[in-house]
Amino acid sequence: MKSTVAPVFIVIGTVLSYAVAVAIGISWLVPVLNTVPAYPFLIGSLRRGRVDEAVLRMIVWAAALGISATTLSYLAPESMAQLFVHGEAYRKEMFVFVTTGRGTEGSIRLFLPQHLGHAAAFCVLALATGSLLAMPLGAVLMNYMAFYVGALGAASVHPLAAMALAWVPWALIRIISFITLGVVLGGPVLGRLFGFDYRLAGQRRWLTWAFAGLAIDILLKWALAPWWRGLILSAAGFGH
Repeated sequence: MKSTVAPVFIVIGTVLSYAVAVAIGISWLVPVLNTVPAYPFLIGSLRRGRVDEAVLRMIVWAAALGISATTLSYLAPESMAQLFVHGEAYRKEMFVFVTTGRGTEGSIRLFLPQHLGHAAAFCVLALATGSLLAMPLGAVLMNYMAFYVGALGAASVHPLAAMALAWVPWALIRIISFITLGVVLGGPVLGRLFGFDYRLAGQRRWLTWAFAGLAIDILLKWALAPWWRGLILSAAGFGH
């Protein structure tokens, strides 16, 4: 499939996956449904030796996830609280942080183990399953972050500004880093399954960028999260 057409199919398929998820209403199925439209395009790009194309396609997929889940959560936060795994718990945690400054988000002692645990689990799943299970884990993380963002917008005085600020820049760097790891680390298993040559040793540049991105994510969050909280709080208008 032409590289210009594939992103359109990924976006349409991802949007439809949420429509099906809402109709079915089973929370654990949501990330599975989300993965279905994108996974074949990951395989297709890697079979052609196009790691760059695979990364770009998965960024399009992640953007479709984020925009779709944020929009649904903004329009129907009560319903989406039941649909997205860990969504309501994460929303409560982040609302406490935004309003008081307390919680995991503002403490490197608390968020560093969580970040490292998520990254380790994602990498293991990508390597062991050709990203077949890593992608649903990524969808879970995207969906509950998006639920917080959408619910914040629904509760805010300036919803668009609050939602734009809530997608903090270090989280976007983290998402791109996870995508890169999912593509690169999924290659060895997919190469064996689908009969194409793929050498992980040849992907050091991508791995370096991905791990550097994860380090930048941690440093930016450590340095900026308390200050950025004030921007979100002002846009949300809580307490005014």
